[in-house]
Order: sequence, then C-alpha cells, then structure tokens
Amino acid sequence: MTQPDAQLHGDATDKADTMGLDGYAARIETLARELGLAFSPVEFELVPDSFMAEIAIYGLPVRMRHWSFGVRYIHQLVHQKMGNSHIFEVMFPGDPCHAYMAEHNSVAENTLVTAHVLGHADFASRNALFQRFGAMAGQHILEQSAARARRLDTALQQHGHEQVEAVLDAALALEQHVDVHAELHRPPYAAASGPAGVAGKQAAADDPFTQRYRRLPGEAATLAAREAARARLAQRPLMPPQAEYDLLWFIAHHGPELADWERDIFLAVREESFYFYPVYACQIMNEGWASYWHARLLREADFLPPALYLSAIKSHSDVVRPYAGEHQQALAVNPYHLGFCMWEHIIEREGLARARQICRDDDDCSFIRNYLDGELADRLGLFVHESRRDGETRLASRDLRAIREAILAPKYNYGAPCIAVTLLNDDGSLVLHHDHQRDGRGLDLERAEQVLAYIARVWRRPVTLHTADFRGTPRVLHSSTDGVPEPP
Repeated sequence: MTQPDAQLHGDATDKADTMGLDGYAARIETLARELGLAFSPVEFELVPDSFMAEIAIYGLPVRMRHWSFGVRYIHQLVHQKMGNSHIFEVMFPGDPCHAYMAEHNSVAENTLVTAHVLGHADFASRNALFQRFGAMAGQHILEQSAARARRLDTALQQHGHEQVEAVLDAALALEQHVDVHAELHRPPYAAASGPAGVAGKQAAADDPFTQRYRRLPGEAATLAAREAARARLAQRPLMPPQAEYDLLWFIAHHGPELADWERDIFLAVREESFYFYPVYACQIMNEGWASYWHARLLREADFLPPALYLSAIKSHSDVVRPYAGEHQQALAVNPYHLGFCMWEHIIEREGLARARQICRDDDDCSFIRNYLDGELADRLGLFVHESRRDGETRLASRDLRAIREAILAPKYNYGAPCIAVTLLNDDGSLVLHHDHQRDGRGLDLERAEQVLAYIARVWRRPVTLHTADFRGTPRVLHSSTDGVPEPP
C-alpha cells in the first residue's frame, strides 16, 4: 500500500495511544474473523524505511541481485524525496502470509496497515487466481527466493560477474513473457508433433479425394515439394509445434548451449513471475478489497481511541483519493480509489455475499468489464484522454466501453507485448514473431533490439524478430550473425 503525497501525523496520535500497536492489531484480527474474513496466519514485521524501499523495488526481501533493481531503487528514492509516494506496507500471500510495515509509521498508520493487510490476506485466500498460482509456485516464496539468491551467489563465484549478469539481463528482460494459461511445471511438447503426428497427416493425405486432387494438371511440382517438406519434417519435428509465448520456458528447455546454472536462472525468474502474476492481474480488485476492509474494520473497532481513529481515517482518505495533489485532475487511475469505490458500489447494491463470489471468481479484466457501470463512471468523473506531440492533453471520450478498455489496456498479456517463438531452425537460429495486431501497437525498436541482443547472448545463435514500428509498418530485426552480440 502506498500513499501519494504522504504527510506523517503521528505525534498527537501516539500520545492518545493506550494499548500499543500489538494490542490493537490482535483485537483487529479478532474483529476481522468475526466479520467473516478468512486468511492464513499473518506474520508482521516492523522494518526501517530503507528496507521497505528495497522490498518494494526488488519485489522480495531477498532476491537475485541485478543492476536493474538498483536503477529502480534510485527512481523510488527520488519519488519519495519529492513527496510523491510513501510506502506503508508490503505483503506477501502464502502460508503464512508475510507483511512488512515501516517502523517510521505512526501507531495510527500501522493500525490502518494491519487492517489493510488482513483484507489482502482474505482476498488471497478466496480468489481462484491466487489459489491456482499459489499452489503452483508454492506458499513459501520468501524462503524459495532466498534459496535462489544463494544459488546465484554460488554461480557468481564460479563463473564470474560478467557471465552471470549476461544471463540475468536476458531472463529479467523476458520476466513477463510467460504463458499464464499453462502450468508452471509443464511437460515437454507432445510426441504427436513429431513423426507420429506426421504419420497421421500422411494417412489423411491418402484419402480418395486427395488422390484425385493430385492428378489435376500442374499439381505434380507442388506435390513433390510437399513430399520433400514432409520427409524433412519426419526426420525432425517442427519446433515449436505451435507458437510458443512462454519465452522463459522455451529458452530454458531448448537453449542449445545453456549450462545447468543458466537454465536454473531462467526457471527461477519464471517461477517468480508465476507467483507475482495474480498480484498484477488483480491489482484493482485486491487493493480495493483491502481498502474496503481496512475502512470497515476501523469504523467498527470501537476500542480505538478517537484521536487514533481520526488519524488513521485521514491516512485512509489520502490512500484512496483519486489524484496525487490538491486541485488536480487525475490522468491516471489510482487502483486503491477505483477498487474501493467499486466494492462499495457492489456491496451496497448486491450485498456482501455476492461481493465475495466476485472476489473468488474474477480478475481485473472481468471485474472492470462487468461491474464498472455508467453510473459509477460518471460519479468518479472517469474519461479517456489523449496527449498530442505538442504537449497538449485533451479529453477524447467519456464512452463507458472506451473507459473500461483504457483502464485494462496496460494489463493484457501481463503488460508485455505478445511475442512468440515460431521456429527453431536446423542451424539453431531462432525466429520470433510479435503479434502487433493483437497488441494493437508496435514496438519501440531501439529497446526491442536491446532485448534481442540479450537473448542472442544466451541463445548463442542468431535470433530474428518479426515486428512492427509505432506506425504499424512491418519490420524485421536481426541479432548479429554470430549470435553473440556486444551488450547494449
């Protein structure tokens, strides 16, 4: 949970504190269970602000080290020093759940955080997406991540910083390129794509209609070419048998010269991507649910001193407001604000039991499309805007469908462009295709070339990417001919 333009206001509240955070937290947890929240045990820990920032940037308390996290850390510190954000907590679903709170927060703020985290824990225990991915990626992410970090340290000692960083460059550049519809521990490609599958096609080609078709004038040359292609395919199955969007999985399992420790890095990054996917796919729902419950728990916690309650509710208002500063028009959606308002709207109209069904069955895409109605969009003042190259920003539409799609557009395909492996050639070279029509946009070609270079360095063969530029013009990008380009 983050708060824009945070103003800490703990002094007066702390003087009114009579029970202490531990006492309030225990009673809030009891109240949460009385109100029907269900969750795995939550382990809370107070940590310094600097550690909070590291967790927020790395995504985990202990994770594989890489220069890109340092860049993100600097950006986060700049935002905090400018007063644009304040990290209240970071919570990791699991069994148990782990929650980190900033020790610099006031007792009122951490009382709010406690209630907010319990809302997150309840959401994770109900939502089908969290349950599915939690079962695949494990319920002990912190321990697993620490073990991976230790294995990476061993690789650094054995193979050197430059070689390990080259592998991490590629793996983290493809962090979101996983197939979330497949299983984490998926089997190899089915044998039907190999010679057995070819034999099946041969049987179909011998039916009477096909035999008559073969005797048509001019078909002899075409038939000969097809037979030659079929013979080659019988010797070597088509790889991959269909477009493969899980780039991390494919490279880890089919990289022609990857060492075991390199494959381990790709699979580790992939497993962490699976763990984080529900957090990404349910952000609006999850933050809104946690905000709804922290507000309700505080409201019904009659044991809180009035001064502490008022201070905590002030923090709640700061968290769920639609924009960062006073007298501003919001050009980006605050997921806390939108989710909180939607859950209040749903519960008011359809009841808490129905809200819990939605919590179980939906993700952000179905949540926004099914439950963001015209009345609520008008009340929240939602609209679609467009920015011109001369710097002018103007209102483009208030159409409900356009608003929904604008909110959801960054969420498709884990926020990554739709890129698939389409062919592994006999010489080991790799062909990738970007489905820019499905994406609705082209690529930043300069960044695409950098990522292509990262991939080629670990693939150690030429890599080609078929894509389009920002105008939609088809483009073909190639790595260097030896497949081992200099780092960008």
